[in-house]
Amino acid sequence: MIKTDALIIGAGPTGLFTAHQLKLIGLNCEVVDNLDKIGGQCIELYPDKPIYDIPAVPECTGEELTNNLIDQLKPFDVKFHLNERVEEVKKSNENWQVKTNKGTEFSTPNIIIAGGVGSFEPRKFSPKECEKFENKSIFYSIKDKTVFKGKTVSIFGGGDSALDWAVELSKDSKVNLVHRRDEFRGAKATVDKMRVLEKNGKINLFTKYQLKSVNGKGNLESIEVEHDNKEVKNIKTDYVLGFFGLIMQLGPIANWGLNIDKKTINVDTERFETNQKGIYAVGDICTYPGKLKLILSGFHEGALAARACFKLARPNEKYRFEFTTTSTNLLRRLGKKE
Repeated sequence: MIKTDALIIGAGPTGLFTAHQLKLIGLNCEVVDNLDKIGGQCIELYPDKPIYDIPAVPECTGEELTNNLIDQLKPFDVKFHLNERVEEVKKSNENWQVKTNKGTEFSTPNIIIAGGVGSFEPRKFSPKECEKFENKSIFYSIKDKTVFKGKTVSIFGGGDSALDWAVELSKDSKVNLVHRRDEFRGAKATVDKMRVLEKNGKINLFTKYQLKSVNGKGNLESIEVEHDNKEVKNIKTDYVLGFFGLIMQLGPIANWGLNIDKKTINVDTERFETNQKGIYAVGDICTYPGKLKLILSGFHEGALAARACFKLARPNEKYRFEFTTTSTNLLRRLGKKE
């Protein structure tokens, strides 16, 4: 049985920063994640995708952000339990007893759920024959954009991911952007960029089309797309990318007695605590009035949840807020000279 001041479920950016905040104020923590690597969706879904809304960082990729957060944790001894999934959560006196699918057991007064959107998998193309090309020529995420350099890439979708990658890949690839509607759900600035690239011949745009079939023997050679009016076009392509969002599955979390609303967990905005004392939710999985699903929002939520954990982890001590610029205690924890 591992005893710890707080257990974080999820090793994405929000979980990593929450661990930093816990250690900074002198609390111990352990992190569990069902993926085999640190970084959550940033690493699993878009390690190469540019991120533009991290304060004081004009641009970084999901991988760069993850590596920086890991570097920020280096002064602390944080134990990660990767490729493990929390299966059981039970209350015992003042602590929560937690067990993973690998039999690892924890006893803790605080659980912080930072599991993004829970277990997730991409929505896939309907044609059955797409399956034989998956992870070869058909992808639902990008882990290495250099694969597509000098190739023809057909991107399906109308949201931020599809538009961002259409703009990014058009620098070195021939891009076809296919969307089933005329309107796009992505940010206006990105839509405007895409329209300029279309006008300049960098992106071929097909609206009101959907994938009908894929063709090729060993490798993908072409696709057929069908218009709303039943017109069919054959497009030669080397790769197909589908960005239709994720299918969210909360998994065992759904059975923990939490106040769940549309696969998100309601929290207060003072401690980010759920309806269960000592269980907090931060990042994409939590909801409250005015919620923004941004990484920077998750950092704020994690900082407040970490400080709320102090009361249950150290009931006989009073938490005193300190600035890292002036506190000798915090500088000592960071390994800095006083």
